[in-house]
Amino acid sequence: MKKTFVLSAFVGLVGFLITFLANSGHNLLGTSLLRGFYGFVIWFVLAFLLGWVLGFIMKSPEAADAAAADGESEAGLGNQLDISTPGEDQELIDLLKPKPAVEEGGTAEGFKPLQPPKLVSMKDPEELAKAVRHLKEE
Repeated sequence: MKKTFVLSAFVGLVGFLITFLANSGHNLLGTSLLRGFYGFVIWFVLAFLLGWVLGFIMKSPEAADAAAADGESEAGLGNQLDISTPGEDQELIDLLKPKPAVEEGGTAEGFKPLQPPKLVSMKDPEELAKAVRHLKEE
């Protein structure tokens, strides 16, 4: 905990210096110090939170062993990953085998190829020109 606090204070000091130096040329000394203090607080809090989150994520092995000795973990729950899949060999073999030809009265009769309607109409060109002229007038 002491290391986290000292490291956060150091990062906060760096934030203070950056903020103070960025403001000292444009503002009065009091304003620059106040903004530097705000920078210190913000950088300190961010560094402390980041250290806390990283410490939580990456627990040391000694802490995990101590927790296991205290009985906090449940018999190695989540320590082993089983990646085996159930056997589906027979289904795959059945899919790869060619099927025997079906008699004419079976499913082959039910298949009809798609015959979409034609979109082009074969009307008289003179009639089409008359329709276009009529639409242009309105």
